[in-house]
Amino acid sequence: MQQVQLSEIEQRVYQAVTTLETRGQVPYPDLIAEASELTEQEVHEPLHMLTEKGLLHREDSPMAGLDFGPRFCARQMA
Repeated sequence: MQQVQLSEIEQRVYQAVTTLETRGQVPYPDLIAEASELTEQEVHEPLHMLTEKGLLHREDSPMAGLDFGPRFCARQMA
């Protein structure tokens, strides 16, 4: 399998997402920022880059009328 190179901030954000999922929490940007000890502004670019690299996928709120914003979920690596 091909290794994907991640910057330090991308590693922190990815680890935060997987940690939140392990705890059963929904990885919304505000929680990702808190878990990675970054601001919400600082996590936007790494979330975008991790999505482009195929390590995360974005899901919009599944319930009509209850938009809590996008959540980002880790892709399972085979």
